[in-house]
Amino acid sequence: MKKVKLAIIGGGLMGKEAASAMGRWFVLNNFDSQLELVAVCDLNADILKWYAQVPTVKMLTQNHKEIIANPDVDVVYVAVPHNLHLALYTDVLRGGKDLLAEKPFGIDLAAATEIAVVAKATNRFVRCSSEFPFLPGVQRVITAFNEGKFGKLVQIKSGFHHSSDLDPTKPINWKRQSQFCGNIGVMGDLGMHAVHVPFRLGLKPTNVYAQLQKIYTERPDGKGGVAPCDTWDNATLHCDIVHQGLTVPMTIEMKRMAPTETNTWFIEILGTDGGVKYSTKEPKTLWTFQRGKEQTWTKTDLGFNGPFATITGGIFETGFPDCFQQMLAAYVAERDGFLDGRFGCATPEEAVMSHKLFDAALQSHAQKSVVAVSL
Repeated sequence: MKKVKLAIIGGGLMGKEAASAMGRWFVLNNFDSQLELVAVCDLNADILKWYAQVPTVKMLTQNHKEIIANPDVDVVYVAVPHNLHLALYTDVLRGGKDLLAEKPFGIDLAAATEIAVVAKATNRFVRCSSEFPFLPGVQRVITAFNEGKFGKLVQIKSGFHHSSDLDPTKPINWKRQSQFCGNIGVMGDLGMHAVHVPFRLGLKPTNVYAQLQKIYTERPDGKGGVAPCDTWDNATLHCDIVHQGLTVPMTIEMKRMAPTETNTWFIEILGTDGGVKYSTKEPKTLWTFQRGKEQTWTKTDLGFNGPFATITGGIFETGFPDCFQQMLAAYVAERDGFLDGRFGCATPEEAVMSHKLFDAALQSHAQKSVVAVSL
């Protein structure tokens, strides 16, 4: 089996998820490449200590340039604040490594565009992280849409809801400060999750009317005082898409303050003849609509069935660690040439398109008007 050796820059929450997924790589059945974690970079020495327990890790460093100079590294997964994306991503690419980049692929449109240009110029394989499309329910949504049995599209809804910021006593962090997170705020944090599937299905906005909310404008600074919280907490984008010559409304929601939601990704596509909807709030449930003499929703109880076969029996449930591993498998399979028509990770082009949409959303909110989007 071919080994693909990966390093992590930014060993926090998502870095640990990546390490966990690679540690369970043997659960993938008949997979042609083995992804192995060999090096980790983080400025926090305590975080590096956690990775010392991973037997394949040979390098722990606080200097990302040592990762890039390591000849034993093929791919680098970078999971750092948005303001660091441009410098670190382009360092990785110019250093001759392939890249799995965290969203939003740069702090703003200019940064995302420059990263994409460098990726093309260096001829490196680059994809952007987006885990949820690899859940069985989402795969069924994609298949149902591609079968073309919905008739004329009527509406599309896609989004990602958190309730993580409802508590006003939660201390400030980098995601709540524009200098680190970017002026797009929650759209940069959650937006790729909401647009990845619609974009891949060809459902691309031609215009947008945005409703953006800043609900808490300050938070505890963790030092006994308060600090300004200047990012957008919630974003609702009302868009038009064109499908088979018809203009169709599409709503994209990204919220860090969504009462009743912990961490919910959802999509709904409805047409005149049929439709489908799925939400991680009911992770085993797929709803399928069929038009007949009566309006009928069919509920399907899903099992474990990702795009890449595993040892796990189909009667069991899928969780976030599983779809994260499936995303990594999709990255490796596409990089090594055996994706074979399966759903792939978000591309640099899709990441740039997301920034164009979010940039237009900022303009729309400021002007209180509909803004055209050219994707």
